[in-house]
Amino acid sequence: MGKLITALLALIIAGSIFVGYTMPTFDKTKALKEQNGQFDAALGKAKELQTLKQSLLSRYNTFSSDDLTRLNKLLPDHVDNVRLVLDLDSLASRFGIAVQNVVISRPDGEATNDKGALNNGTVLGQIGQQSTPYNSMTLQFTTQTTYANFVSFMKELEASLRIVDITSLTIQPVPNPQNANAEPLYRFTIAVKTYWLKK
Repeated sequence: MGKLITALLALIIAGSIFVGYTMPTFDKTKALKEQNGQFDAALGKAKELQTLKQSLLSRYNTFSSDDLTRLNKLLPDHVDNVRLVLDLDSLASRFGIAVQNVVISRPDGEATNDKGALNNGTVLGQIGQQSTPYNSMTLQFTTQTTYANFVSFMKELEASLRIVDITSLTIQPVPNPQNANAEPLYRFTIAVKTYWLKK
């Protein structure tokens, strides 16, 4: 009888230890194994990304500094309103043209003039959809010159590295009563859209 009670007590103690200690420890070990598997998968993915990064960095380092400068001008990673206006003005000055009345649409949709003041109600363009990997901005300006000069300027702008789309063009004749025989002048109002990569 004593042996039976001892065996019963030993069985109860063993069951209690199993339920109270062994099972929770086993569950914790199982959860840790699963977590360890997730960490191993993340580590493997990180190694893959590191390998890809090194591969892309090696390819990037094969580009010359001139090519990188040209690429950054083609599609920059930020918007530089002042640089854009200066580039346009420099391009126009080759043909004796002055860029005037510059109005730039801001990324938040508000328009500013070349002095940075807000132009309420003069929104010239909308920023690209948020799903696109780039943003866009519209810049409007006026200039006064002959038609032939303007065509030459447009051809030079088309051939430049900066990606721009002409969104609107207005042409108005400018009377020249002092010299009726001179080549006619026109006032051109141009709006162009330019782009930059999102960071």
